[in-house]
Amino acid sequence: MLPNLITLSRMPLLAFIIFLLYQPANLPRMIAAPLIIVLILLDTFDGVIARCRGETSLLGSVLDIAADRTVELVLWVVYADLNLIPILIPLIVLARGVFVDAIRAVAPSKGLTPFEMMRSDLGRFLVKSPWLRTPYGIVKALAFFFLALTHADVNFPLGSSPATDLVSVAAQIFPWVALAFCLVRGIPVLIEAPRALQDS
Repeated sequence: MLPNLITLSRMPLLAFIIFLLYQPANLPRMIAAPLIIVLILLDTFDGVIARCRGETSLLGSVLDIAADRTVELVLWVVYADLNLIPILIPLIVLARGVFVDAIRAVAPSKGLTPFEMMRSDLGRFLVKSPWLRTPYGIVKALAFFFLALTHADVNFPLGSSPATDLVSVAAQIFPWVALAFCLVRGIPVLIEAPRALQDS
């Protein structure tokens, strides 16, 4: 199905972005920044296509989560390796992801999609609602984008400027905001999903 192909196409794009980020020249690093936005937008695009074509499926849901997690974890680790963020951020994201995904991995065997395990209104809002999922995706995209711009020294050799300072501040703030979203959306899964699986 087309939506699943779009989801899987994010993996070679992710590999290319990583290649660009590790180049010594600033231009490839700069090119990586807008490509990261494309990479994030593809996640929304595959879901829209699936709904429009009536091709939503359990497999598509699982692939989408796997692709999202791969993109997120790989970029956090790469940025930590490049000394752009503290190692604490990817460590927390990894630990949260392992626990949440371990629980979600059981859902298909119970005939549930990962989001169907949320039973309370608050849990569904925090985990499934677009009111929180969308801002989380935007914050992650901005964090990855500004970190790439910082790594590219986009205003070099012009020196410090208000724009440079703004990019630097954004690159420091957005990763921590994204981490907060990550925890807020993960904790309800750890609380509610075990009961949903037991009931099933």
